[in-house]
Amino acid sequence: MAVKKYKPTSPGRRHGSVVLHAREVTRNHPEKSLLRPLSKKGGRNARGRITSRHRGGGARRHYRVIDFKRTKDGIPAKVHSIEYDPNRSCYIALLHYRDGEKRYILAPRGIRPGRILMSGPEAEPKDGNAARLRDIPVGLQVHNIELSPGRGGQLARSAGISVNFMAKEGDYAILTLPSGEVRKVHLDCRATIGSLSNPEHNLAKIGKAGRKRWMGRRPHVRGTAMNPVAHPMGGGEGRTKGGRHPCSPWGKLAKGGKTRNPRKTTSKYILRRKKKG
Repeated sequence: MAVKKYKPTSPGRRHGSVVLHAREVTRNHPEKSLLRPLSKKGGRNARGRITSRHRGGGARRHYRVIDFKRTKDGIPAKVHSIEYDPNRSCYIALLHYRDGEKRYILAPRGIRPGRILMSGPEAEPKDGNAARLRDIPVGLQVHNIELSPGRGGQLARSAGISVNFMAKEGDYAILTLPSGEVRKVHLDCRATIGSLSNPEHNLAKIGKAGRKRWMGRRPHVRGTAMNPVAHPMGGGEGRTKGGRHPCSPWGKLAKGGKTRNPRKTTSKYILRRKKKG
């Protein structure tokens, strides 16, 4: 895999680059039985109110149904193809199970068509196999980790990510996340061995505003560029620094403010907080 830099034939091309998927992706059309319609929300909730700003537009997509639970134990599955998924940063792998069922999973790095994958307690500790943390040897890298048994993977699902399985302590596993946070997860939670594909995803440069619009991102205007009636940091003669700590249009702190709900906190499972900055 490599990053392709464009020739500067225009201002947008001058700084743009893309990740070449051709070396990893082996199939250009998805499995129709695993597609679902995906309508645009424009950042709006069920009442039509904008709850997530700067969203809207973008290219049309279909949703690929991903098996985050990996509960099909004891049945070998052959990797049929590696595919691009517009809904996530890593690649996805299409598995053909021996009983005829087809499922998508997050593709681990280095996996190729023809590989046989397994899930369950009898699965070998190889990349792509899934099992409970109780059945995975300590010291391996894992991804797609559940936070509660049977819920499906929630941790480490983006491109190139992996979590270090440090130790087993009682009924809990000690994991070191990419952010530097060290936390406990119950040993009955499932995880997949290995790190995820497309590690060079973050090296691509967008290059122009229009390419961001293709992704469904609308313009993000700075608060200091607005009028005082539109933003707490707006107004003033000439260019200003805002006169206060960065905040949202409604005055909520944007940098450094606490966002976790104290009634739903999981502090007892966090042994070390993530690294700052």
